[in-house]
Amino acid sequence: MQLTFYKYQGTGNDFIMVDNRLELFPKEDSQLIEKLCDRRFGIGADGLILLENHANYDFKMVYYNSDGNESSMCGNGGRCLVAFAQQLGIIQHTAAFEAVDGYHYATITSEQWVSLQMKDVHSVAVHDGYTFLNTGSPHHVQLVSDLKNFPVKAEGAKIRYSDLYGASGSNVNFVEPLHENHFAVRTYERGVEDETLSCGTGVTAVAIAMHEAGMTTSNVIDLQVEGGKLQVQFKKQEGNYTAVFLQGPATFVFQGTIDL
Repeated sequence: MQLTFYKYQGTGNDFIMVDNRLELFPKEDSQLIEKLCDRRFGIGADGLILLENHANYDFKMVYYNSDGNESSMCGNGGRCLVAFAQQLGIIQHTAAFEAVDGYHYATITSEQWVSLQMKDVHSVAVHDGYTFLNTGSPHHVQLVSDLKNFPVKAEGAKIRYSDLYGASGSNVNFVEPLHENHFAVRTYERGVEDETLSCGTGVTAVAIAMHEAGMTTSNVIDLQVEGGKLQVQFKKQEGNYTAVFLQGPATFVFQGTIDL
């Protein structure tokens, strides 16, 4: 079987996109997905995303981490999938789709800037030294100094596999304030088991965590990640974070075919 695939990236967070509306992709083959994501023996990506039909929305998103396992929500992946749906002619400038964490709405401009509505956040646990919350995926948020030289992979793995989060683990974000509403972020992603150049649900978690901890009073937060710049907007009402939007570029890289 020959597979046609498309490669997209959002601030360096890269994905293999597959049009699976005919349901031909062997989605239960986790070893195949892991191989396709391998950067030496496959196409290479942080994850693989299937675009599938949906009875009520424009499409359905099915996301796999590079370890081959279906995973929780991926914000940058969702933004890239919107750009992919536009390339396929499924949408024009707005999209409504279902992901593992429910319904999402998005807009896309002619400059491929995608604004994706994330899930509302009703619980933010501020602890001594870190904050934990779920933005579609679980995230540990921790302030550090000298982020540029911080050992993200080693320290992130310690926290991800610690007793704090059990067998399921957590993504881990290390943060350094730059200005009042501007933060630098580096993220260790579970499932990838390494640092990625960007994490959409991660920067969303950081923006909300910094607001909850009083590090900023703004509801428009700029995030500097290793792969570029993202922005998160939200409203806070009665302790809940609503109208949460992750915004940034979603870029088509190349298209190809591979024998399965």
